Amino acid sequence: NFITSLKDYSSGIIPKLALEFLILTATRPIETRLASWNEINEDLWVIPAERMKAGGTHSVPLSSAALKVLKKAHALRSANELIFPSPIDDKPMSDGTMRKLLQKTLGVDATVHGFRSTFKDWASETTNHPNEVSEMALAHTIGSKTEAAYRRGDLLQKRRELMQDWSDFLCSKNGTVIRLEKGAAYGRRT
Repeated sequence: NFITSLKDYSSGIIPKLALEFLILTATRPIETRLASWNEINEDLWVIPAERMKAGGTHSVPLSSAALKVLKKAHALRSANELIFPSPIDDKPMSDGTMRKLLQKTLGVDATVHGFRSTFKDWASETTNHPNEVSEMALAHTIGSKTEAAYRRGDLLQKRRELMQDWSDFLCSKNGTVIRLEKGAAYGRRT
């Protein structure tokens, strides 16, 4: 499975950990690249509003596998507050680092952001988790102003269960192997 292949990849440990964390948390690349240690509160990652597409803070429940990634990253921690600094200069990792790892090094014909779509497809097609839970896990805004006015909760416990199920699915050695079709992450088939 892909997560196992990623874990087995031996060079470029920080980009590898960043990509694994991004997949496990179903977050956007910028949210992961700029993640800092002060945003982690035990098993919850609180992403500040300025990094979120919708402009509000977003709490991400961290699965057991995501916490293991953080533990590995913490062992490599420098004086930098960034969790996944550039391996070159301790500044934020460049926008193309995880893409290069995914496409050029690992040979996967997909985008890094496409893992969010994979998460959504998995949640919708193979689980009983309600749509609003996966939508909230992706930090999508509610389209209906009326529904948004009435939905004030954060579904944190339900999102916690969803993210652990996603992690278990990704890290399972006995699960079904899903072959990525060329171009599938771009919305086209070849």
